[in-house]
Amino acid sequence: MDKYFSWSPDAQEDILLEEEVNRGYSVILYNDDVNTFDWVIECLMKYCEHDAIQAEQCAWIVHLKGKCAVKSGDFTTLEPVCNALCNSGLSASIEN
Repeated sequence: MDKYFSWSPDAQEDILLEEEVNRGYSVILYNDDVNTFDWVIECLMKYCEHDAIQAEQCAWIVHLKGKCAVKSGDFTTLEPVCNALCNSGLSASIEN
């Protein structure tokens, strides 16, 4: 056995736990039949700090796939972003 590497079930559990902790949260934006592309793009630029191209790409993903992760980070940072999107008439949630 390699003297620099040893494997144990406990080590695997520690790695999985660390990956779970580091995954963080994402604001998920959902498709609706109410908001225009321009409004969605404007909100993504304002609240998620996307540039115009990134905001447009996310808007298309939402339109075609039904949802898109538009911002990632810790819950405390994302909560006001999600609230701002929702207060602007968009459908969003925070998931991890």
